[in-house]
Amino acid sequence: MKDGTKRADIHPGLVVRIVLKADQRSGKLTEGVVKNLLTNSHMHPHGIKVMLEDGQVGRVKEIVE
Repeated sequence: MKDGTKRADIHPGLVVRIVLKADQRSGKLTEGVVKNLLTNSHMHPHGIKVMLEDGQVGRVKEIVE
């Protein structure tokens, strides 16, 4: 399973699990479909920041295959 730290692995329409800002301490993951990529750099150690189709924003922790 890819971990979501590389921007090239993520694109709109992909199903991912993200950690929301409010859930960073607990590590609770939220599953959804990517709408936009918000991180511009090609890599980020904590995960690429995305917006889901329902408007939630967080960093990708897992890409659902």
